[in-house]
Amino acid sequence: MGREASAGGWERFHLMAEAYRQGFPHDGQNAPIKIQRFRFGEIVIDGTLYTEDVIVFEDRVIPHWWRKEGHLLQLEDLKGALDTNPEALIVGTGTQGALKIASEVVAYTRKIGVELLQFHTRGACQSFNHLRKKRRVVAVLHLTC
Repeated sequence: MGREASAGGWERFHLMAEAYRQGFPHDGQNAPIKIQRFRFGEIVIDGTLYTEDVIVFEDRVIPHWWRKEGHLLQLEDLKGALDTNPEALIVGTGTQGALKIASEVVAYTRKIGVELLQFHTRGACQSFNHLRKKRRVVAVLHLTC
C-alpha cells in the first residue's frame, strides 16, 4: 500500500509540475477568469492567491512571469501572451507605474493589430474584468512598484 500511495503521489507531483509550467487552467465553467482582488504584491484570481507577477488569459494564469530586464517590458517577455492572438493586450505597470514598455512592443502590437492598453495594475485588473467577456484579452501584470 505504501508503494502504491507513493507512486500515485509522484504522478500527481509530475502532473502539477507540468500544469505549473504551462499555466493553471481555469475551472472550466465557461465563464472567463475573473480577477477578484489586487493589492501591492498580491492578486487573487478565481480564488487563487498569487504573490509574483502573472500573465492572465481568459482560461488560465501563468504565474511567476519574469522579464529579461525587471522594469522594462520587451517583446521577448510577451512570447506566450501574444501567441494566443488576443484583440487587446493589457499591461499592468505596477502600483506606481514602474514597468515601462519598450517602443518595440508598441510598434509590434500596432503592426499585428493588437490594441495595447497600459494602466497602473489596479486599473489593468479592472480593465481585464470589464473586457474579458467582450473581447479576447490577455493581461500581463506587475504586482509591485
